[in-house]
Amino acid sequence: MHLRYPRKKESMSNVLALAHKELRAYFVSPMAYALFGFFALLFGWFYIASMNVMLQYSMGQFGQGPQAVNLNEFMIRPLFGNTAIILLMMLPFLTARAYAEEKRSGTMELLLTSPLSDLQIIIGKFLGAMTLYVLMLSLTLIHVGILFWYGDPEWGPIASGYLGLLLMGGSFISVGLAISSMTQNQMVAGLSTFAVLLLFWIINWIGDASGSTTQTVLSYLSILEHFDDFSKGVIDTTHVTYYVSFIATGLFLTAKSLDSARWNG
Repeated sequence: MHLRYPRKKESMSNVLALAHKELRAYFVSPMAYALFGFFALLFGWFYIASMNVMLQYSMGQFGQGPQAVNLNEFMIRPLFGNTAIILLMMLPFLTARAYAEEKRSGTMELLLTSPLSDLQIIIGKFLGAMTLYVLMLSLTLIHVGILFWYGDPEWGPIASGYLGLLLMGGSFISVGLAISSMTQNQMVAGLSTFAVLLLFWIINWIGDASGSTTQTVLSYLSILEHFDDFSKGVIDTTHVTYYVSFIATGLFLTAKSLDSARWNG
């Protein structure tokens, strides 16, 4: 047992070193700054739009007279839903460079022949992308802080909503990494990832025109259906299991792609 501990420690340090390298690579290029800027701009726009709707409703501008409004129901929940749409559009291009750039620049062979195992490479790149994503989400805490300063929102739905965004974002990233590992063109990787995620986003629409059994299956596969409860403040293990399984599947496909690259190389 004593001999295995240093190996585990070294393995973890290798993963963290690769994650740090990936995170630094994002900020070396304009990509991270562009993503942060667009995300902050779009989130801020939806934030103001949601607040305006809530204020108009509370002042009775919809012909029903002044109304008492629930801050979480009228603002937080729609805001999280709109944030999920932003992530659907942006995260595919965050992961597009992860492996595609390595292949294009010719450093993929060096990475695969390094002392790092495939698992360490996969986890390292995933953690690097997730860290950047968490930094993106942290920008929204300013807006939420303003709500707590001037209002009295419930913290439960906000915390569960952020958990849902983390799990959904992790699912998007895992799929993006898998597709990026299959091509050396970043644009192809980004557009293909968006197409796949969009399919899982709207797959329940197909189920609406199908039989009950097919509708149940397709509804379960929908990546959006599992997010709605998080925005309501409900943490269901079924939804957590779905997203964790989605992430694991994406990382598994990445592993198979890297294994194929080793054999072909």
